[in-house]
Amino acid sequence: MTIREFFLENFAGDLEYHPRRALLYLALGTTALCSWIFSAYETKFTFVPLVALLGSLTLLLKGIFLLRKSSEGLSLSHQEIAALSDSPFRKNLPSIPAQAAQVAQDFGTGSFLLWPLLNLGKDFDHSWNDPPLFRVFLTGATLFLLGWIIRRVASSDQQLPSPR
Repeated sequence: MTIREFFLENFAGDLEYHPRRALLYLALGTTALCSWIFSAYETKFTFVPLVALLGSLTLLLKGIFLLRKSSEGLSLSHQEIAALSDSPFRKNLPSIPAQAAQVAQDFGTGSFLLWPLLNLGKDFDHSWNDPPLFRVFLTGATLFLLGWIIRRVASSDQQLPSPR
């Protein structure tokens, strides 16, 4: 597996039309965003609320991408499109450990990749001298790595044959 395939699988490998997962991501992203919005003004620009803010952005963005229709329905008749929504073709949610690991990985991606945006905060609030850049980045990288490890363990558990 090349480095390009690794990043493509981890960041965009599961971006397919899945409305139930999209609702889960949008709900979790909204919850994380509300935790930042409703935090006290004195703590709004501290370490934990900033991680919640950046994580909520990635969860909301992924929820929006999960809501977009892919090319599954192109050039199909109305009957064929209706048949796609029947239960044999309906996409199921992944297992709970795999889904939780993916959400943790996606939440950590926000802090892991968007931490340079914190430098823009100094432009808006000149009293904010020392943004917690390294701690936000490290927390995002840790959550991303933890989610990746749990996804690998969960996928390897599903591939092992059951003992008789």
